[in-house]
Amino acid sequence: MNNLVLYCKSYRKDFLRLKQLLASIETYNVDQIPFYVSTPEDQYADLVEIVGVGGYQWVSDESILAENKRAPAGIEKTKTGSFAQQVIKSEFWRLGLCLNYVCLDSDCIFIQDFKKSDFLASDGNPYTVIYQNKEYFQLAFNRGHAKAPANLRAEGDRVKALFKREGPNYYCPCPPFIWSAKVWESLDQNYLLPKNMTFWDICTPEHPESLIYLEALLNFHAIPLHPIEQMFRIYYYDWHYYLLRRWGESTVKLSENYLGVIFQSSWDLGLDYGGSQKSFLSRTLKKLKRFGRYLESFV
Repeated sequence: MNNLVLYCKSYRKDFLRLKQLLASIETYNVDQIPFYVSTPEDQYADLVEIVGVGGYQWVSDESILAENKRAPAGIEKTKTGSFAQQVIKSEFWRLGLCLNYVCLDSDCIFIQDFKKSDFLASDGNPYTVIYQNKEYFQLAFNRGHAKAPANLRAEGDRVKALFKREGPNYYCPCPPFIWSAKVWESLDQNYLLPKNMTFWDICTPEHPESLIYLEALLNFHAIPLHPIEQMFRIYYYDWHYYLLRRWGESTVKLSENYLGVIFQSSWDLGLDYGGSQKSFLSRTLKKLKRFGRYLESFV
């Protein structure tokens, strides 16, 4: 069993992004940390065609889900793709391949050398990305985009309430997440099993997996808390990207403080495999709105 692996759950639409992530891992993975990729079984042929077969080890989403014997068979087919993806990423530990894993999304890109010591403390336990996200909240409020921070605060309140914890909200809203199998197992044994629940019951669109992990760690103390800030620069939205670039930020400069960068696929659609399925009118309207947000960055 590895102490640490990299892991990405992907699907066909993101395979071009995954190919870009894989190239960055091959360039900067100093310690040759194993990289695992999971996809639905019926998308493996497309994965091989688009990404190739080298540089990663493949497992199927179905094999991950099958490891939880308490979960209803086929439940993933009754859920949305984005929701099922959260559960699959969080259940990867059940395969028994590693003690800890760096959970990446396909839109992650490493921009400098990284080692195991970037993710693991000297005692062998993982660092935990945990912070209050005040800088982004304030920036969004200043720029007239207060809705997203309000939604994140509401998520934090809801998940915190599940565990009856009082105090400030903590966040790790975007990958990479450094997750310990011990923390996930402690959630299963101390919270889910006594309530006759599975992760499908607790992880919902209102209760994201990243916050559930943090609250499980804070409540059950399965590992020591070694807090660090976000490891990748995240451009949450196009306005966020345009503004920071307007202020002089660049990928070269980011390497001073960050291991990588994320252009979130929810707004950066250029690498969607297969192109957009939306109408010409819808695509045109989206481009006009984006141009408006670009102009807004000058204000």
